Amino acid sequence: MVVDVTPLGQPRQIRAAVTKLADARRALPAAYPVAASVYIGPQSARILKDNNLGFVDLSGNSYLAFEHVLIDRAGKRNVRPSTRPLRSLFAPRATRVVRALLAEPGRAWRLEELGRAAEVSLGHSHNVVKRLEDLRWLERDGAQRIQLTKLADLLEAWVESYTYRSNEMASYFVPERVTRRLMADLARAAVSEGRRYAFTLGAGISLVAPPAKLGAVHCYLDGDPAPIAAALGLHPAGEADGALHLLSPYDPGVFYGLLDKAGLKVVCLPQLYADLMHWDRRGPEQAEHLRREAMGY
Repeated sequence: MVVDVTPLGQPRQIRAAVTKLADARRALPAAYPVAASVYIGPQSARILKDNNLGFVDLSGNSYLAFEHVLIDRAGKRNVRPSTRPLRSLFAPRATRVVRALLAEPGRAWRLEELGRAAEVSLGHSHNVVKRLEDLRWLERDGAQRIQLTKLADLLEAWVESYTYRSNEMASYFVPERVTRRLMADLARAAVSEGRRYAFTLGAGISLVAPPAKLGAVHCYLDGDPAPIAAALGLHPAGEADGALHLLSPYDPGVFYGLLDKAGLKVVCLPQLYADLMHWDRRGPEQAEHLRREAMGY
């Protein structure tokens, strides 16, 4: 085996590794080329497999296919997350800009428009855009309008740095089986109090990319969740016992670009994908289903 080790296994670094391993394969045709990193996510894994290259990471993911050997282990989470090189991109306010770019992937933005849409200052949006330019993940046209070009790279980098557990969560018992009616009742209660809400995780994907089954309901909600739960006649529960989970957003940017599905609000697709990727064991599979069926990148 010929192994190329890269500290970061993000798509940009993996593409560079592909080039180096292709050179190694030409120089040593009898060797099997392998990329190694701390963590190699689904997008990076696809790049390597498409180029007939193997990989291993320190989180337990691996793909080795040569002669009579096939080892294919996927779905392990990053056990050593390190986002220091990209930390400035994924602070709460900066992520508003990232989310806006990912939610409208075909749009060419003026810097002022992007700042207004993301509800950040012109200086803040400039700093995020400059960082993305340094990474070569976006470009400017002749009129200086900004357009994201490496959508998958940015999405994967965000996912590695984020978990929905960054939000505070209050859980509640539900006396009957969870149904779409409960979601509609929750939406009406939130609207009646002038609160923003948005479904995510299993409830979100059940509306956006069926046939996902409806299990526990997770919903972002502005403000104190207790009055809404009381209006629905629900009582607090531990997370493991509750079937309704109300998330207090770590930043109001989660309400950007809400989708309207069957009269109910759902977080934008990139937010839903990022939330799902760190959910239970079904989450990554549902995230990839969402990406295939609805996102297009």
